[in-house]
Amino acid sequence: MIAVIQRVQKAEVTVRGKTAGSIGAGLCILLGVAKGDSETEADYLAGRIAGLRIFADGNGKMNVSLKDISGSALVVSQFTLCGEWRKGRRPGFTAAAEPGEAERLYQYFCRVLQRMAVPVETGAFGAMMQVSLVNDGPVTFVLDTEK
Repeated sequence: MIAVIQRVQKAEVTVRGKTAGSIGAGLCILLGVAKGDSETEADYLAGRIAGLRIFADGNGKMNVSLKDISGSALVVSQFTLCGEWRKGRRPGFTAAAEPGEAERLYQYFCRVLQRMAVPVETGAFGAMMQVSLVNDGPVTFVLDTEK
């Protein structure tokens, strides 16, 4: 499972011109589910993201977590994160989980974050979406459960 997380002041995802999800301060999470991923990876990744100390404390140091600031998460499915790009010029996506399994684990990941008291907004799984955000910092991390 791969997540690109961006610390944001605000973020929004639209589908067919209508807002599907929007948050204020928190994290925009682009989530890719790979073949072989399970609830184990989703639990681990959600826990790491919720507790990762990447928000500024009173001294401006990255020392507090998403949970500490009562921040929200905008979780957007992103199968292209599982793209294989090293051969040729057209990426391949055979490493991505099948759509049904990917959606199940995507929804599961969102529920895990919610159980950790993180408010979650989402896009629409499998839809063409437009994501807009104001990156705060900028602060961006790539988290891969395989590494």
